[in-house]
Amino acid sequence: MPRSRRAARRGPGSARAGSPGSEEEAGSEVLSHCSSASEGASPAEEGPGSEAASEQGQEEEAEDRLKEHMDNLLDKSAKTRQAALQSLRLALSSKTLSEFLLERRLTLTDSLEKCLKKGKGDEQALAGTVLTLLCLQMGSGPEGEEVFRSLKPLLVSVLTDSTASPSARQSCAMALGMCCYIAAADLEDLISCLSCLEGVFSPPSTGEAGSAPAQHGPLHCSALQSWSLLLTICPPSHLRSILDNRWLQLPPLLSSSSVALRILAGETIALVFELAQDLEEDLCHQDTELLCAQLKVLATESNKYRAKTDRRKQRSIFRDILRFIESGEYQEETIRFGLECMYLDSWARQRTYQAFKEVLGSGIRHHLQNNELLREIFGLGPPLVLDAAALKASKVSRFEKHLYNSAAFKARTKARSRVRDKRADVL
Repeated sequence: MPRSRRAARRGPGSARAGSPGSEEEAGSEVLSHCSSASEGASPAEEGPGSEAASEQGQEEEAEDRLKEHMDNLLDKSAKTRQAALQSLRLALSSKTLSEFLLERRLTLTDSLEKCLKKGKGDEQALAGTVLTLLCLQMGSGPEGEEVFRSLKPLLVSVLTDSTASPSARQSCAMALGMCCYIAAADLEDLISCLSCLEGVFSPPSTGEAGSAPAQHGPLHCSALQSWSLLLTICPPSHLRSILDNRWLQLPPLLSSSSVALRILAGETIALVFELAQDLEEDLCHQDTELLCAQLKVLATESNKYRAKTDRRKQRSIFRDILRFIESGEYQEETIRFGLECMYLDSWARQRTYQAFKEVLGSGIRHHLQNNELLREIFGLGPPLVLDAAALKASKVSRFEKHLYNSAAFKARTKARSRVRDKRADVL
């Protein structure tokens, strides 16, 4: 599939500059351990030259540690390989390392292939996640395509292997969807990935295995999430065939005993309706009224056998889904990172953000600021270049946060005291 078509499906971003928020900063646990350089003079006593030399030394030490982790992927001990995969996962999710990985991508790809082939359970699951992060670091150019093409058959093999570990299949479902979204250049790759993922979550809709969603909820969720992510970059011709037939496999998933699968199925249905509106297609099927009635039940459900937090989350999300299907209103969400913020103003945009957030974890904010691929996908433009003074001015000190929180606490206490006094007078 041509790259321009993928960019057109993603659409322009709705990003704007915003005031600095109080969000958590992206973690870099592995690199912070890797960068534990010797402690020298205080910053006030060091000159610009010594600071630059110190930073360079820390960077070199971090790279040496990453090379060591990559070498450990070939170790005979499964425990050592898993520890190396975990360290690489933390490093790749918390920092942009495209230049470091560029000349080592083939070596790392071969090592990940061995982990997927010969490893078991947790090792395969970690290898799938690291592969996704490697593809994300390489981007949508030839390097990313090369990584995806080389390991796509293996990902499909593990995903469709019923004897494989559920965690490994779940990770491969996520990797297949994400890598295809990032790096697939041909329509055939996109269609084959959609078909493979659909085969994982669609059987429960036939009524042949009603307990499958309960037994394999996480696997079905990963497959459905990846499938819905790929819908957002489908060309109109193939998307119309999905809208005509296959979306009807989604409503039965609303009856799953897994709250995560119910919610994800509801969000995917809303996404399908949104994509149909973009194509000016009519989804007024005879089952649409029945679907809305089912959504209303989920939006007001109060069954005591479900957990209270699950009921609250389900009602909130299905109210938004029902409102969108009935009136076209979407509840906009604001994501703040650094000095910027972006707006999730559609189901397609929300699905894309949630997919990347699940892979990157707390590192999503760092990548939104610095990763060119993510900034292109969300229409954020080139990364902002800020000098040290601007960065320092944007940060609030711990003491200032303490003063603000203390003042807010006192104001709340006074307001509540006045209300309590009025209640006492009434009594």
